[in-house]
Amino acid sequence: MKEKILKCFTEVFGDAEGAGVYFAPGRVNLIGEHTDYNGGHVFPCALTIGTYGAARRRSDNKLRFYSMNFEKLGVIESDLDDLTPSKEAGWTNYPKGVMWAFGEKGMPLPCGMDLVLCGNIPNGSGLSSSASVEVLTGFILRDFFGFEVSNQELALIGQFSENNFNKVNCGIMDQFAIAMGKKDHAIFLDTADLSYEYAPIALEGAKIVIACSNKKRGLGDSKYNERRGECETALAQLQKKVDIKSLGELNEETFERFQYAIESDVCRRRAKHAVYENLRTIWAVEALKNKDMERFGLLMDASHVSLRDDYEVTGVELDTLVEEAWKVKGVVGSRMTGAGFGGCTVSIVKEEAIDAFIEKVGTAYGEKIGYQADFYVVEIGDGPRKL
Repeated sequence: MKEKILKCFTEVFGDAEGAGVYFAPGRVNLIGEHTDYNGGHVFPCALTIGTYGAARRRSDNKLRFYSMNFEKLGVIESDLDDLTPSKEAGWTNYPKGVMWAFGEKGMPLPCGMDLVLCGNIPNGSGLSSSASVEVLTGFILRDFFGFEVSNQELALIGQFSENNFNKVNCGIMDQFAIAMGKKDHAIFLDTADLSYEYAPIALEGAKIVIACSNKKRGLGDSKYNERRGECETALAQLQKKVDIKSLGELNEETFERFQYAIESDVCRRRAKHAVYENLRTIWAVEALKNKDMERFGLLMDASHVSLRDDYEVTGVELDTLVEEAWKVKGVVGSRMTGAGFGGCTVSIVKEEAIDAFIEKVGTAYGEKIGYQADFYVVEIGDGPRKL
């Protein structure tokens, strides 16, 4: 990939002298969905697929962006003096947002750059291509200009840029999982205080299989922000009865006792998902430590049911992928992953069942939905790095 992206850099910008090549992974969340902005736990891991970037400093303030994934768009030009989001800027709003965020944090860029990106994460899949671009950009800026920021701070800057520049009210999970990724480990992260531990993922004869629904969705125009609002309403009403800062602080008993305080049935179901999904995530990590993969899989399945019925973020595409997966012998667990409304499912599948899984689920999906899903057998990889 390094040679391929440098060759493209040469073709687009004349030569590749002085250009460095970088990589930031995508991520998949094994369990703990829509808990990260509710002060709960998440359990994501970085993948070996992600975003590659070739970058070179310039002597002026000009920014030139090119994506091998959107070749028809050609070179998109901008300037450090004009770091504002715009519809015309398209995908470049993500790297520009990070550059803007560095300036907001007291680290203005001394010069512009030329940047070529190439991602092998399916676009709109829910595997965090946008967060991958954000962390990659931050990593490049740190390397170029010697900014003293940790990988954890790169994650926070990425989230800050997405919240405030791109106006997507995302939690911290995606950027954190990408910036802090560790090979063969998932990250058990408490989003309330960013305390975390690495948990080794020993799947013992099984692999992680991602099924991409190929239903495109945009986070900003999805109902993501609406769900956040419903949870905030539920929290505000619960706070009149219980001394809590977030839904993630509640156990089952307290929630069941005080859920009557939530006036609307819809907000009550959203809160129920947030509370129980947080608990499922804690239980799932315990199961993993006890090498109880069967329980881990059952908790994944229960997570999907909750996302379908209480949080209502699945849709016919994701439900079909998961429900067909549940029918296949050798599937340990399966659920939607990411924000929902399209995107992907994550399944843990016994190695000997992977071919049958892809064939059976793929056929059933195509017949019901009318177009094909894509399948990826993925490995858990490290965080961002210079190649």
